[in-house]
Amino acid sequence: MLLAGVLLLILLTGYAGIVLFYFLLQERFIFLRIRTRQGHQYRYRTDFEERWLSTADGARLHALYFKAAKPRGVLIYFHGNAGSLRRWGRFSARFTALGYDVLMPDPRGYGKSRGRSSQTALIADAGLWYDSLLTQWTEADIVLYGRSMGSALATPVAAHRSPRLLLLETPFANLIDVARSYLPILPYRVLLRYPFRNDEAMVRVRCPVYIFHGKRDPVVPYTSALKLYARVPSSVQRELFTFPKGHHSDLERFPRFHRIQERLLAFPEDQ
Repeated sequence: MLLAGVLLLILLTGYAGIVLFYFLLQERFIFLRIRTRQGHQYRYRTDFEERWLSTADGARLHALYFKAAKPRGVLIYFHGNAGSLRRWGRFSARFTALGYDVLMPDPRGYGKSRGRSSQTALIADAGLWYDSLLTQWTEADIVLYGRSMGSALATPVAAHRSPRLLLLETPFANLIDVARSYLPILPYRVLLRYPFRNDEAMVRVRCPVYIFHGKRDPVVPYTSALKLYARVPSSVQRELFTFPKGHHSDLERFPRFHRIQERLLAFPEDQ
C-alpha cells in the first residue's frame, strides 16, 4: 500500500508539473513569433506599401498593403502562427492577380508589430485593421481570409461585421481541439489563455463561408474543421472543400484549390 501511495504521489506530482509547465509557456507553443527590425526593407515584385496602426493600450501594429494593377476589391489575409510578413507576403500575389488589393497584418510580437499579447487584444487588432479599410472601400468590397491560426482572427471579425466573403484555409473549431490532438491528457479548458473559440463566433457570421481543409492535416485535425463547418448558420451560403490527400501547408499544390478560389473570388459583373 505504501509503495502504491508513493507511486501515485509521483504520478500526481509529475502531472502537476506538466500542467504548470504548459500554463506558463503556452504562448511559446501556440505562437512561433519571428520579429523583424523596424528598419527592414521588404522586397516584393508586387507594388506595396507599409501601414501602421496604434492602439489604445499602446501597441504599434504593422501591415503590408499589396496593390493590384486595377483593384476592384480588397482581401485581408490573416496568416498562420509561424513566421512573419517576410515569409507570408508572397501569398499576396495570387490575390492581386485576381484584382484584389491585399492587406496583410502581422499580429503583436510578429514582424514589426509590437505590443502586449492577449486573445482579446489580437482579435480587437484584427477588427481595427478591417475598420481601417472603410475609408477606401465599402464592406461589400472586403473579403476576409484566415489561414490556420489566422482563422481565429478572421472569424470573429466576420461575426461582428459584414464582409463580402469569409474564406478559411485549414481552420479549427477551437484551439482546444488542436491542443488535445497533441497531448490529450491536459485540462485545456482551464489552462488555455487562447482558446480561440471560432465555433462560438461562427454562429453569428452572416456572409458566405467557404472552408478548405486537407484530410491528412497533422496540425489541425480535419474533424475540427468539420465541427466548425457545422456551426455555420444554415441561412448562410457555405461549403467545405475537402482535399483527401491534403496536409496542413500544401493545399496550394492542388489545381482544384486554385480553381475554386478563382471562382469564389470572381467579381459579380464577370460572372
